[in-house]
Amino acid sequence: MTILYEDNHLLAINKRPGQIVQGDKTGDEPLSELLKRFIKERDHKPGNVFCGVVHRIDRPVSGVVLFAKTSKALSRMNVLIQQREVKKIYWAITKNRPPQEQGTLSDYMVRNERLNKSFIVDAGHKQGDAQQAKLAELDYRLLAVSNGGYHLLEVDLHTGRHHQVRCQLAHMGCPIKGDLKYGAPRSNPDGSISLHARSISFVHPVSKQPLTIEAPWDFGGLEFDI
Repeated sequence: MTILYEDNHLLAINKRPGQIVQGDKTGDEPLSELLKRFIKERDHKPGNVFCGVVHRIDRPVSGVVLFAKTSKALSRMNVLIQQREVKKIYWAITKNRPPQEQGTLSDYMVRNERLNKSFIVDAGHKQGDAQQAKLAELDYRLLAVSNGGYHLLEVDLHTGRHHQVRCQLAHMGCPIKGDLKYGAPRSNPDGSISLHARSISFVHPVSKQPLTIEAPWDFGGLEFDI
């Protein structure tokens, strides 16, 4: 794994597509458990190792994921997230060009757990017993265009809805490259989708210093002049 940042309280890695952050029904080993074992062996720690998940990104997505090495750091990061004081930037590759070079997307979304998919709906929509639509907001801007005609978008995420970037960009007419679930015409060879958690910014929960952690990306072999 590639460690992007580490101190006594936090650990950030550059997740590869296909890795899961927390355990799920597949039974595959999640990064949270992999990191516990790694820290235990590297630091020769006796007993249990704490590694709390601060936030998650989807399995086919790559990029920065943050973990807490202490329960105090985890609880403080949870507060920052609830207060929307954690800034997350994503990079996405789409074949279609967005209607404008930059803009704000504001939609209401619901999640269908059976399909593991989210949908754009009217504000008053209810699904099932009482699931109400939730507001989803993001800003986007076009960063570059590749020689093959693919478009690199930067997304500033304001809310953290299920599959939000994937769903909202697809609804705009720009499904993410490789994302069959949301309308891409074909998959990527490695099963990934071309969505990358580029950076996360926040005030460190213990030192109180501003911190930005960035994750490099190879664009899946495409070339962009940025």
